[in-house]
Amino acid sequence: MSESTSLLISRVTAHLPRQDLRQMLRLVRLLFKLSCSSPYRKQIFTELPEVARFDPGHAALMMGYDFHLTNDGPRLIEVNTNAGGGYIAWLSEQLAGKTSPNYLSNRYQQRLLQSFLREWHDFSGGHRPLARVAVVDENVEQQPLLPEMTGCCDWLNQNGIDAHVASLEDLEVQSDGVYLRGEKIDLVYNRHCDFYLETPLMSELKDAYLAGQVCLSPNPFAYGLLADKRRMVLWSDSLSLDGLELSPLDKQLLLEMVPPSVLLSEQNRDEIWSQRKKLIFKPVTRFASRGVLMGRGITKKRFADFDPETTLVQKVISPSVETSADGQEFKMDLRLFVYRNHLLGVGARLYQGQVTNMRTEGGGFAPVRIV
Repeated sequence: MSESTSLLISRVTAHLPRQDLRQMLRLVRLLFKLSCSSPYRKQIFTELPEVARFDPGHAALMMGYDFHLTNDGPRLIEVNTNAGGGYIAWLSEQLAGKTSPNYLSNRYQQRLLQSFLREWHDFSGGHRPLARVAVVDENVEQQPLLPEMTGCCDWLNQNGIDAHVASLEDLEVQSDGVYLRGEKIDLVYNRHCDFYLETPLMSELKDAYLAGQVCLSPNPFAYGLLADKRRMVLWSDSLSLDGLELSPLDKQLLLEMVPPSVLLSEQNRDEIWSQRKKLIFKPVTRFASRGVLMGRGITKKRFADFDPETTLVQKVISPSVETSADGQEFKMDLRLFVYRNHLLGVGARLYQGQVTNMRTEGGGFAPVRIV
């Protein structure tokens, strides 16, 4: 991977208690197990669009599970497919010069490479090696995380896999698959955030995906199972969990670690308004804090504009705080980068303000010390 980037990296070290990491991993593994279970799929499939009910036979690259640390232990904030920042988190460790096994290191690269190879094997049946990858997004030259995508391609090329960053507009879908500049693509690492492939730009790629002509990862199936924020309504509801054949300990873990979450459409709006200072409002299919509003800061007019069917209402879980050597305080989010139920690495985002951002002076992705 490249040694330099214009992306925001903090020189403040983030600290993660080992027991909290273990608890976070317990939840990640439970959610993956749940996503593979028939009762769970049967319960949520009625809520998913058709494209998300298509099982492509493989998992999803770079899942991200975001947590806040509290005095009572870690709490899940959200789950993401195509989680950004893995390369930046890796680079923050390199710049910090950390060599402890508690840090992201060569293990991260090895595990990430295995995830690409496993995706291709599960899709193709292992009949031939993974040869060509396209890392794609819309208008890639304008993407803030372009250095990350470029770094990923450089690293894949170093490992013998022909990889290119491309805009979705550059892909050509033919009868036998997806091509980039005349070369057939085996695997599309999709960084676009049209998670259900609903926009016209994604229509041809969607057709190729449903026809089994290309390995698309991450994909709508994984997103619908785990990353659509509406899943947090189920995970935090005791009665709904009763139908999922969970052990008492597994059910308790979910109810402890997933903040109470509801759809606005299912609640009395007057009651939600009266409780708003303890709540956060999230659009269910957006990402990177886009459209996320803390209840204590919204006006009645803005509240009235919320679409009740697509607004998740969640109990506020305040982030922990890291303090720099000069006394500057930063809020902290922790992200586990995961493939299936295997940890790839850990990233921390330090910021100031109401919600996570990558604009805070002195903030950004930070090296993580397990303590």
